[in-house]
This record gives sequence, C-alpha cells and structure tokens, in this order.
Amino acid sequence: MCGIFAYLNYQVPKTRRFVLQTLINALKRLEYRGYDSAGIAFETAAKASSSIGTVKQRGKVQALSDVVFEKKDIDFDETLETHVGIAHTRWATHGVPNEVNSHPQRSDPSNEFVVIHNGIITNYKDLKLFLETKGFLFESETDTEVIPKLAKYLYDELEGEKLSFRELVERIIEQLEGAYALVFMSTHFPGQAVASRRGSPLLVGVKSSKHVVTDHIPVAYTSDKGHPIAPDKAFASPGPLLLQRTDSTLNISIEDTQELEVEYFFASDASAVIEHTSRVIYLEDDDVAAVSGGHLTVHRVQRGTVRESPEKRTRSVETLKTELKQIMKGSYSTFMQKEIFEQPESITNTMRGRVNFETATVKLGGLSDHISTIRRCRRLIFIACGTSFHSALATRRILEETTELPVVVELASDFLDRNTPIFRDDVCFFISQSGETADTLNALRYCKKRGALIVGVTNTVGSSISRETHCGVHINAGPEIGVASTKAYTSQMLALVMFALMMCEDRLSMQERRLQIIKGLQQLPELIKEVLKLDDEIHKLAEDLYKQKSLLVIGRGFQYATCLEGALKIKELTYMHSEGIFAGELKHGPLALVDKDMPVIVVVVQDDTYTKCHNALQQVEARQGRTIVICNKGDEETKKHAFSTLEVPRIVDCLQGILTVVPLQLLSFHIAVLRNCDVDCPRNLAKSVTVE
Repeated sequence: MCGIFAYLNYQVPKTRRFVLQTLINALKRLEYRGYDSAGIAFETAAKASSSIGTVKQRGKVQALSDVVFEKKDIDFDETLETHVGIAHTRWATHGVPNEVNSHPQRSDPSNEFVVIHNGIITNYKDLKLFLETKGFLFESETDTEVIPKLAKYLYDELEGEKLSFRELVERIIEQLEGAYALVFMSTHFPGQAVASRRGSPLLVGVKSSKHVVTDHIPVAYTSDKGHPIAPDKAFASPGPLLLQRTDSTLNISIEDTQELEVEYFFASDASAVIEHTSRVIYLEDDDVAAVSGGHLTVHRVQRGTVRESPEKRTRSVETLKTELKQIMKGSYSTFMQKEIFEQPESITNTMRGRVNFETATVKLGGLSDHISTIRRCRRLIFIACGTSFHSALATRRILEETTELPVVVELASDFLDRNTPIFRDDVCFFISQSGETADTLNALRYCKKRGALIVGVTNTVGSSISRETHCGVHINAGPEIGVASTKAYTSQMLALVMFALMMCEDRLSMQERRLQIIKGLQQLPELIKEVLKLDDEIHKLAEDLYKQKSLLVIGRGFQYATCLEGALKIKELTYMHSEGIFAGELKHGPLALVDKDMPVIVVVVQDDTYTKCHNALQQVEARQGRTIVICNKGDEETKKHAFSTLEVPRIVDCLQGILTVVPLQLLSFHIAVLRNCDVDCPRNLAKSVTVE
C-alpha cells in the first residue's frame, strides 16, 4: 500500500540537489500507492558517509518537497561521488498520519539504521516487547519501527562476528512475520543499500554507461546458520568481469583501466524508474538484494534441506516496454480523466494480435497450451477484489453460456475466510490490475497447493501473480496511475470475453453467437469514442447531483456488474454514499429508500432483461424518485419515464456493459471535481492493496 524508492549512485558524480530531486520525483510517481505522509533519508557527507539525515512531512509529496528545498542546512550544490538515499510515501496502517509515524523509521536518534517498508509486520508486538526489555524506547505507533531497532540490537550483539550488511539483514528478516518490501541504509555501511521482499513488490533498476554483460543474476543461497552455500562475489576486484556459474553478482563490462560506474534504483513499481532506466530485475519473495562496492548481489536464505527448482535460482534482467509519456498526464487535468479517455486505445491494445476479424478467430497466446485442460475442468472459479471482482461478475453469464461449465465468482478475502474446497480438476482465475493484491495472491497460493490449474489476468508484467500462475493473460491496458480503476476494468472484461470465445470455438451451436460477439469487438473502440462525446452532457448532470448525499444505481443481467462498479466509483471518488442494486431485489427492501429527493440511476438497455428493467424503472417513478436513465440510442419509450437520460450506442449484450460503465466513470469524475475531492488520490485509499 505504500510506495518505496531508493537511489544509489556509485562513482557517478551527482549534486545533492539532483539526488534529492530524484527521490522526490520518484515519490510523486508512486504517490498513488499512498499519500498521507512522506519522508526521505540521505547520507549527509560526500565521502565515507558516517551520518544520515531525514526529512519527513505529513500530507502529500509536494508538501515534503517544499520542506526539503527550503532547508538552509543542506548544501544542494555539493557533488556526491557515491551516495545512498531512500524515500517513502505512506498509506497508514499502524498509527495516524504524522511526522513521527512517517517513514523512514530509525533505530535511534543518531540514525544508525534507517528503513523504509511497504507491508505489515504481524509479529511486531512480540518483537517490540522483546526490544523494550533490552532498553529500546519506541517513538512511533508503527509496526515498522521494530525493524531498524532490531537491526541495531543485532549489530551490537553480533559485532564480534563482523557481519556484512547483507548478512545482518538476513538475520533480521528471519525474525519477521507478515508482508514486507524493505530497503535499509546505515551509518555503519556507507555507500551500501540492502533490500528484501516477502509478499510486497520490489524491483531493482540498473543504469550504467558500461555494458551489462549478463541478462541474469544467479542467486546465492545462505544456510539457516548463515554459512554461504554459493560463493559471494559482492566484493570482486576491479577488472574485466566474466560470468561464472556460481557468481551471484550483476556483471558490468569494464576495462582494466576503468572504474565501475553504476546507478541502482530500488522501487515498488516500474513507474518510478522508467525515466532513468529500462533495465530492471524483479525480486522474488525472500530475496535479499545488496549493493556493496558498486556490485549488486541477490541472496536467499536456504531454510533446512529444502532446495528450490532451477528456474528459481536466477533473476533475469528485463527490459521495460513502458514509455515515460504513458505515465504523464499530458493535456488532462488528472490521471483518471486521461485514463477514461484512453479506453478506445486500451481496448484496441487488449485485442491487438489476439482477435483476427477476417477469420473470426481469437487466440490468447498465454492460454493456448492449457486450453484443452481448461475445457475438461470441473468448474471455473474467478477470484478477485473490488473492481477486478466486478469484471468477473460482468462476464460470468457469457462464460456460463459459452463453456457450459459451472462458473463461480469469489471475493478473495471471503474465499480465504471460508477455507473453500478446491479440487485438482478446478481451474482458478486470479484477476488483479497490479498483480500484487494481497488477498488475491494468498488465495492463489491456497489453490495452487491443492493442485488446481492457476490462471492470472493482470495488467502488470513481472508482478507476483504473473510469475506465480501456470498461465495467464496480460490485458495490455497500459499504466493506470489513478487509484480508481477505469481502463483496466474494461480491458479485464474484454480479456474474459475473449477467453469465452476461445472456449467455444469448436462448438457448432455457438458459431452464430461467436460471430455476433466478434463483430461487436470490431465496433467497440469507435463506439466508446461515441460515448465519450457525452462528457459535456454528463458534466451538466453532475452539477445537479454533486450536493446530494446518496445515489442509487439499479440494473440487472449483464448490467448488474455495471451498477456495482458505477456505485463503487462514486463512493471512491466523491465520498458520497452510493449503492449498486440488482433490479430484481428492488421490492425486497431497497425500494424503501426511494422518495422525491433520492436520485436513482437506472440502466435500461435493449437486451433480454429490458422488460424487467422497465418494471423497476416504473416502480421508482411511481415513488417520485428522480430517475436518471442510461439507455440505448433511440429508445423513446424508456425516455418517457426518465427525469434525464444518457443515450449510449447499442452493441451485443455481453459487451454493452463496457459502454454503459463509461458514463458512470465520467459522472463520478465530474462530481468529485465539483466537490473539490482529490480525483487521483481519494482519501484513505491506495492503488495497490498489498496488505490483507
């Protein structure tokens, strides 16, 4: 839920202003992950650093930036040959947002060890009690503070062992339970940084004027007792570096007469490093990545006699395909507005190379090798949270129709609470925009242990879900920065519809239906552009609604998921109470909410639920509810019963929800702006939910 970033320049001269600005800019890129407070830590001497300074501030990153660059005791023009700095933007889990609870957290007033952390330490109370018995005084309410204090305790206790920084961190993480992505820096190890992760995402970006010799790093293992299993080459002498099978160092080509020059970037998300480098290494759970003497190594603690599979013993150096312009606002006022208007393009990208309109075929390459297994399964289970859950709900009906299999849609948190029975012939889909959603990941591991086929649907290459599934689909929606999901939702829906088309390609009875849907796919981008032209009309509607306290959204059939998603967007962005209601349940309680002051959005489209939705609309009208109807163009009968209408083009029923959700996305955006809400960073929320 938090955003973490670290920058280490080794033998690459940079001014302190550049270093601090790099940290601040990265936090702005990561601000969607948390934005109630922020902080940085940096070495305060240019050579052989022996002290660390910190600056922390409640509020958004810009508030931190203002404080940092107004400081009179920082020499911004000082040149730093080698330097480490860390930065953090927080989404509070333990302790209210304030400077003391902000990260980096420290070991003591002299900042011997400082740490940034994304996740939750579940055994922090036990560790805190132990450290208090050793004389440590705690300043904050956070779970994180036990980590730097544990670092100091172990460093002092084990001083005689002369542990390296990496070895010390290995001892620390063996004591931690829960989820974390961590980056450490210390006055005892100037110019060094150590990072580790378990359950929270973390990557390392590499930038050098020299050539990176290898496209992977072999992982060195350490036993429970701290004895190296593979040779540690972190302190290799300068000279031409050749990759050895047991070498755990990232090799950068240098001549005998040259010194190593390299920059490293540790980050929760690729958006923070893309402006600096496209070469990244995604860390796995329990990895410990250390930079010392300019060399990067990756180690793991080998627990007991368990050995990992060969593919787990290397970390590849990957090339990011995201461009900087994709994570910039451009001419739009907010990222969310930009992402709503990008949907014709994102939908096209989701289909590109997968749908052949001339031959009426659909191929999802990531599923091709497993499609026969999926067709023979007992049932399809779709597991997700929030908006991703709604995308599964929106496509459940078409999946049941095309597969003739039982289709179950589960909220990940509830699925885990129930210890749901899973069988070896089940196929479980895990849907997540970020690919890091904690509940979804835990459900994935639960199902994997029980032998089910695991399929991922995610928007993030290199994410935990994309790495831990047997196969999957990347939705190709492009970076989504706004906390409230928009284009990822429509691309997730589309990816699942394409999967449904693959499942029924050999069924003669479904060919006419398949052709109808594929024709709809071809029309979809242009029809979304047509819906986006309603923006001015929707803005006027928002002006009538933004002072309301509550708003109901009613529909049924394929449009029920649209109602849930639209209501969620209104809640997320405007802080207005909103409820998505299944039209068939209106008489079973919700109708009591309707009166002349209650605005009610009713989605009535020309599909097989049209007559039943009309009945619900007239029931609301009879109670003097203020009806706002989303209907198909030319539906004059429906317009007679509406206080106001938004007309969208008609398309095949299973794709209609993509067109009807866009007006609700725009409505929530405009209401939020009129209510002076922060559209991209709604209060109390964060983009990537990496804690349970």
